Amino acid sequence: MLHLLQTAPLPLPPPTPVPPPSFLDAPTAEAIMIGLTIIAVSVAAFFLLKPLVLALARRLEGRSADPALQGEVEHLRDQVAELEPLRSRLQELEERVEFAERLLAQRRDQDLLPRGGQS
Repeated sequence: MLHLLQTAPLPLPPPTPVPPPSFLDAPTAEAIMIGLTIIAVSVAAFFLLKPLVLALARRLEGRSADPALQGEVEHLRDQVAELEPLRSRLQELEERVEFAERLLAQRRDQDLLPRGGQS
């Protein structure tokens, strides 16, 4: 009987399952769309960020903006500086007009009221 056990064929192990094809195995429509989306977003980001990067580079280099533009900015700053005192003066004049209107309204109300002793 010992001899029969030794000559009997051993059962075969179960076959290993084949893994599904991975993303990198074959280009599919989904993989192509993902790739195109990544490229499109990269190009859009490049064109949107390019002016910011160039401005930062100019600032780091020490170069300034166009001299004509700087002159115009300085002129506008001077105008704003001239207008600041006028703003406070205008506010003071508004307060005076409101005060005068209140005085006139009080006087008008007093003229409309009957005086004591006259009937």
